[in-house]
Amino acid sequence: MINILTIEREFGTGAPHIAQSIADRLGWKLWDHEITEEIARRLKCKAEQVEQHEEKLDSVFYRLMKAFMRGSFEAQADAEGLELLDAEHLAILFEKVITRIGEVGKCVIVGRGASWFLRERDDAFHVFLYAPYEEKFRRVVASGKSEDETRELLESVDRNRAAFIRKYYNKDWPDRYRYNMMLNVQTGDQIAIETILTGIQRLN
Repeated sequence: MINILTIEREFGTGAPHIAQSIADRLGWKLWDHEITEEIARRLKCKAEQVEQHEEKLDSVFYRLMKAFMRGSFEAQADAEGLELLDAEHLAILFEKVITRIGEVGKCVIVGRGASWFLRERDDAFHVFLYAPYEEKFRRVVASGKSEDETRELLESVDRNRAAFIRKYYNKDWPDRYRYNMMLNVQTGDQIAIETILTGIQRLN
């Protein structure tokens, strides 16, 4: 029986809403920016500390880690404590947290390499969400971003995610062989939600 859903996604595909809706329908816990909060808790960091240093920390590593930890830029999550760890230690911490979440089960996990960390679990269903550029642009502008900011985000976010995974995990992103389903969300969130739920049901 499927007990875990991981959702990887291109930026601007509405993953936060889709993931929350599925978690609500299944009665499972959503892990999105909550993962960032758990990492911060383990590091004993506060968001205020990041705010004090954020503009000063502009290394390639920091930008990549921030992009990856945020997971859903649409959700405006912070990236606490990144300056305290090097890549290897933080990668280990990611895997520990996500592996533990998977052990508890009944969860929907957005991003953070969860499909890779949980690849050996038979009770995990892995989904990748994508959409044409125009659809992603429409969604991001509708969320309140300016057109200039939207263009910059669409240009940089997925590039940074792919660069992070390539550099620190030596994997391509996205890797289509790792997913049970790759879904174009241009048809709308509700169709995407029902399609994913049906896929889980059929696999069960």
